[in-house]
Amino acid sequence: MTPLIGIPLFLATVVGMEGFAYAAHRWIMHGPGWFLHASHHRPRKGRFELNDLYAVIFAGPSILLLAGGMRWGWWPGCTWIGAGVAAYGAIYFGFHDGIVHKRLPHRFVPRSRYLKRIVQAHLLHHVVATKAGTVSFGFLVAPKPEALKAELKRRAGAGIRAPGMADSGRR
Repeated sequence: MTPLIGIPLFLATVVGMEGFAYAAHRWIMHGPGWFLHASHHRPRKGRFELNDLYAVIFAGPSILLLAGGMRWGWWPGCTWIGAGVAAYGAIYFGFHDGIVHKRLPHRFVPRSRYLKRIVQAHLLHHVVATKAGTVSFGFLVAPKPEALKAELKRRAGAGIRAPGMADSGRR
């Protein structure tokens, strides 16, 4: 497969992963997968949390597609799609775990309106301690913080943490 077809397929996969990540976060992680994801909404004890297993789970299809496309003679597009899934995972890890939750040491301070909006939306997601009642499930696309605050207020503060626990100690 030529790069003229592969690169757009790769980019479409990265963009499409946002929809997949939104759905997985909203209906799996905040649904039947809460037993793993709950650890991400509580103060972390140590370097890892059960929620980190989702990275392993979601890496599986990427590895399978890469191996299938490169080693096992599958359709060559599988390689580009697998690389797109891996790229989305790397972007997610760097931004979400590195910048938002500061699991990696750094001095980066988001200055652009876009990055500030994404960080604030994710922190607003964490003000709710339960699997229900949360807002903002996306990663690359997030509603305006004002809209998220209004939605939390409309819900009468159901599940909101006590003052001082809004970021669940993750900053």
